[in-house]
Amino acid sequence: MRKTVAIVGRPNVGKSALFNRLAGMNISIVHDLAGVTRDRITAECRRGPQVFNIMDTGGIGANTEDILTEQVQVEAAIALDVADLLLFVVDVTAGITPIDQSLAQMLRKTNKHVILVANKSDSDKRRLGSGEFSKIGFGNAAEVSAVHGYGIDDLVDSIVDKLELTEEETEEARDERLSARPLKLAIVGRPNAGKSSLVNAVFGQERAIVSDIPGTTRDSLDVHCTYNGKHYQLIDTAGIRKQAKVEDAVEIFSIQRSYAAIKRADLCLLVIDCATGAKMQDRKIAQMIVEERKPCILVMNKFDLFHPHAQQKDRLEELAETMRREFFFLSYAPLVATSAKNNENVGKLFVQIEKVRKGAQGRIGTGVLNRLMHETIENTPGPLGRSPQTFKLLYVTQVNETEDVSIPVPHFVMFANRAAKMTDGYLRFLESVIRKEWPAPGVPFRMSVRGKQPKDKKKR
Repeated sequence: MRKTVAIVGRPNVGKSALFNRLAGMNISIVHDLAGVTRDRITAECRRGPQVFNIMDTGGIGANTEDILTEQVQVEAAIALDVADLLLFVVDVTAGITPIDQSLAQMLRKTNKHVILVANKSDSDKRRLGSGEFSKIGFGNAAEVSAVHGYGIDDLVDSIVDKLELTEEETEEARDERLSARPLKLAIVGRPNAGKSSLVNAVFGQERAIVSDIPGTTRDSLDVHCTYNGKHYQLIDTAGIRKQAKVEDAVEIFSIQRSYAAIKRADLCLLVIDCATGAKMQDRKIAQMIVEERKPCILVMNKFDLFHPHAQQKDRLEELAETMRREFFFLSYAPLVATSAKNNENVGKLFVQIEKVRKGAQGRIGTGVLNRLMHETIENTPGPLGRSPQTFKLLYVTQVNETEDVSIPVPHFVMFANRAAKMTDGYLRFLESVIRKEWPAPGVPFRMSVRGKQPKDKKKR
């Protein structure tokens, strides 16, 4: 079982900056505003001989006007319970505060290993102040500067020693881990569509903070789970609102994290509140997924509120007809109706996720593909015309440009004598023909043409 290290401390001591430094990437939002981190956020740290998990938490003892503070404290308390080691982060520039002292008493009661981390120790003068923290009972503090990277290697050595991570990961074990890596699912949508409720429904517990207040989720929250024996990494993102409605810098950072989550995901779950219907912002988010060429499933949440008194079959037919019209450019994306609040059809969602993964693994045979394209162009030439002088298809091949991901996106490349004759509309038509032979649900296709360009007219 992989060890877990929780980073705890009062607000604004640099916990998220330390988390990002150990993770080797910017995952947690770093901002001077107290209380920015609300959920437990987990990532891997690969700086030691073995991989271990690190967990960022909301500031314990926060005294902010944020009405979610009580839930934040619950999240931090859960982190204390599940962690094997605690990094107690203090601010060397501020000295010992009453909150630090109270938190020290709480941590002593956990009977967990604790490493005191004096952050912001980025100068000799500041490091002189770290000795003061030995008074709170955890020995000498590890002097670090999370922002500048000072002292991080020594801190990792202390973590490795406390957790007794002495065995090097073998090459065989590494290959096995990579082959069994979790499928990354980005849960995206506009605020209050039920994204965090969906995460909680999967876990069967309050894993992500749920509130009626738009913008409750600020960070992209990575959580690992196992469903029907399959491993997944759920990325719960902040709701993406219209640019004109974004009010503060923290929310801007949150939206940027959501964009980044789409880019790093294997599969995007676009959650839509079907009770209120698809909005312009839903379509904009869907367009982002299309532009990034990411596999996608449309999750119609709050289905229990969609014409609740009608027959189930009629409700599903009407919903499918409406959403297919709204998201015509995502015609390949499966549609799943759920009620995360009532835990309805979550199992069906994961069945569909596995269908997308399995469907993407195969490929249409090169011979079949070439015969199919030649016959289609011959029988339905469209804007290409029937004259040999206008367009001639020479060869078609399929290239998986993303072989290192769990759900590869195919690229169909056509070589022709006059590539400029091929229109975008006709390419979409050819894509639909390929999908009839090889559906690959949820997976976008990339279609392109290469060949001779029209010669410039000779100058007289």
